[in-house]
Amino acid sequence: MPGTARKRFRLITIIYWLLLLYIVAALVWWFISLERQSQQITDLHLTELNSQKATVDPESFARQLAKIEKDSKRNTEKYIAEGITFLILILIGAFFVYRSVRRQFRMQYQQQNFMMAITHELKTPISVARLNLETLQRYQLDEEKQTKLIRMTLQETARLDTLINNILVSSQMEGGGYLTSKEELDFSSLLKDCIKQAKSRYPERTFNEIIEDEIEIAGDPLLLQLMISNLLENAVKYSPKEKPITCTLHRTNNEVILNIIDEGTGIADMEKSKIFEKFYRTGNESTRKTQGTGLGLYLCRKIAEDHNADILVTNNEPAGSNFAIHFHL
Repeated sequence: MPGTARKRFRLITIIYWLLLLYIVAALVWWFISLERQSQQITDLHLTELNSQKATVDPESFARQLAKIEKDSKRNTEKYIAEGITFLILILIGAFFVYRSVRRQFRMQYQQQNFMMAITHELKTPISVARLNLETLQRYQLDEEKQTKLIRMTLQETARLDTLINNILVSSQMEGGGYLTSKEELDFSSLLKDCIKQAKSRYPERTFNEIIEDEIEIAGDPLLLQLMISNLLENAVKYSPKEKPITCTLHRTNNEVILNIIDEGTGIADMEKSKIFEKFYRTGNESTRKTQGTGLGLYLCRKIAEDHNADILVTNNEPAGSNFAIHFHL
């Protein structure tokens, strides 16, 4: 969180706790005032009863005295019960308000980071593609250099296409506007096609394939392709160029299991439960060097849930991460 936002949140937190402290203090003062008032009423009744002691028989006097003491005790118990009830309600309400405000600040901060990231992510491939095309237009390059520039341009346009699809599909799925088209498809062929596209985009990377043939599932081809592309993109982004990326697909009696395994730095245990949240990105925002918007893994989780599947991340030995998707048949 940047300095200005952090100071603002700290100021609001201080004001919030001061108001809560004031409310609790007012509740305590309310209890003390009622207890004093009850005691004054009790003292008046006792004074009145004592003034009539000479004219009242001892049995009646004892009965009235017991009643006054009983009423005083009952009032005290009532004030304590009401005070505790109000205090519990206040603390519960304060907890939910504080959690909601904190969550709202975090979401606002993540959205700001998303807007900055998406601006950069959109401008970079456009700028690169434009520069490459202008270079091809102005200069007579040899065939090898032309091929290299064209490949780089296609890589950037593919990256831009994935980015736009992530934004559009995530927005449509959240709003219920995306109509999922479930059909029986050859998941093995779909995975191989995605890996083939990744190889063409990243010719310097090594992709190992361990894929059983003719594994069929019911699903939306576009969503599944987008999910696999995001996982492959994530593996490329967070692992060294010299390290391979392994893709496995196999079927058990009641599951189809897809694994995308990299040999990068891995993911800290405390972040494993957060990386599938919308806009969340690992690491420190000020020192992060990898590109991204925080939508890819969030969208993977949404697509997996939509296909009756669970997505998990575990450590790969000796290094890296293993993203596993279990499709329940």
